Amino acid sequence: MRIYNTMSRSVEDFVPIEEGKVGMYCCGPTVYNYAHIGNLRTYIFEDILRRTLEKEGYRVRHVMNITDVGHLTGDGDDGEDKLEKRGRETGKSVWEIAEFYTKAFFKDEERLNIKRPVVVCKATEHINDMIEMIKVLEEKGHTYTANGNVYFSIDTIDDYGKLARLNLDELKEGARIEVDSGKKNPKDFVLWFTNSKFKNQAMVWPSPWGVGYPGWHIECSAMSMKYLGKRFDIHCGGIDAIPVHHTNEIAQSEAYSGEKPWVDYWCHGEFLLNDSGKMSKSSGEFLTLESLIEKGFDPLDWRYFCLTGHYRSQLKFSFEALESAKSARGQLVKKISSMLSSSDVAKELSEKALVKENEFFAYMSDDLRSPQALATLWSLLKDDGITDGEKLKVLYDVDSILGLRLSEVKAEEALSYGKEEEELLKERTEAKKMKNFKRADEIRDILSSRGFKVIDTPSGAKLERL
Repeated sequence: MRIYNTMSRSVEDFVPIEEGKVGMYCCGPTVYNYAHIGNLRTYIFEDILRRTLEKEGYRVRHVMNITDVGHLTGDGDDGEDKLEKRGRETGKSVWEIAEFYTKAFFKDEERLNIKRPVVVCKATEHINDMIEMIKVLEEKGHTYTANGNVYFSIDTIDDYGKLARLNLDELKEGARIEVDSGKKNPKDFVLWFTNSKFKNQAMVWPSPWGVGYPGWHIECSAMSMKYLGKRFDIHCGGIDAIPVHHTNEIAQSEAYSGEKPWVDYWCHGEFLLNDSGKMSKSSGEFLTLESLIEKGFDPLDWRYFCLTGHYRSQLKFSFEALESAKSARGQLVKKISSMLSSSDVAKELSEKALVKENEFFAYMSDDLRSPQALATLWSLLKDDGITDGEKLKVLYDVDSILGLRLSEVKAEEALSYGKEEEELLKERTEAKKMKNFKRADEIRDILSSRGFKVIDTPSGAKLERL
């Protein structure tokens, strides 16, 4: 297994701290809104990584946080509290907001066939762990208090910014405005906010420094170490977390534990782009999984689309590109269905089929090269020298990583319907393409009166007996 490590900027052999086991922490959602499809691309990448590690024989302890203490709209301790802001917009309490969007997030993950983490930890349930960590940092001389808030002083460590490769001298020279006048260094960050900074804050807890709430970065450090130990194997997230969030996590965690490195491998997924640039919630224009479903896409079409691009490459979204992914997945489903109607799944593979399967796994074990792995699958399906039964076995084997639910595809069923019904079905398909939904509905009703139900599938419409 080889994986790209953001810390070294290179693909490295993966060597776990403990043989046969992997501790993997993934930054979870801030639950103030729906996850957009760019967010979900990152969670799909993390799922593929976990599945590949498990296929390699590792037991993966996958931990993910839920940020239900709303971090600020700016990563640098500035801006509004995201949950408070959403609460004002909706008239709901911050607790209701967090609960609603947490459930929505896991519904999306389930529909995308993303494995649920072994441990899901909510920030609101780990406030004491964060307070204890801040107390240790304070005892070690890494903090100071100003304006009632507790800050981490980056000048107390000698390697701040190593993940993002920040040049601190240049940053200091370029810092014209300090957002927070309480900071000794513009890059210092808040560990604990008291009620002196934000009045009438809904989510507050008692602490040695006053009633308040934790800074965003301390959450992930405290919870990851609680469940994975003071040093663990892999930390994942989107590339936007590198310059601030993950940089600050490393600073406070290594200062707290004395472990260097705190994390051995840093893995980051690239942005999803649309016509206006990076997809983000702050722009107010973003697509959710539900919005794709409303346009006729299956959630697994989105998963397949994400597999067509390497996780470290920017992926350009368009509905035309998603249609292509839908069509490709539909062809795959149709091919499996057709093979199942005439073949049994092989118990063993010939040498030729085994070469294809091994080629797939080799690509995935080499920094998750999913586009090449998919190309190998299509090459397999087109190879007349490999039996359908063997093809089915390979497809089922590799789906342990792809997660496309290929084993749930059913065999084609012979239906007794005539030429007239077949022509009506074709006419309905054309009517839908032309957005003549009235005619499409009329044809559906005609077919229904004849005892047939129209089923829309990724590979096209088909008829089933009522």
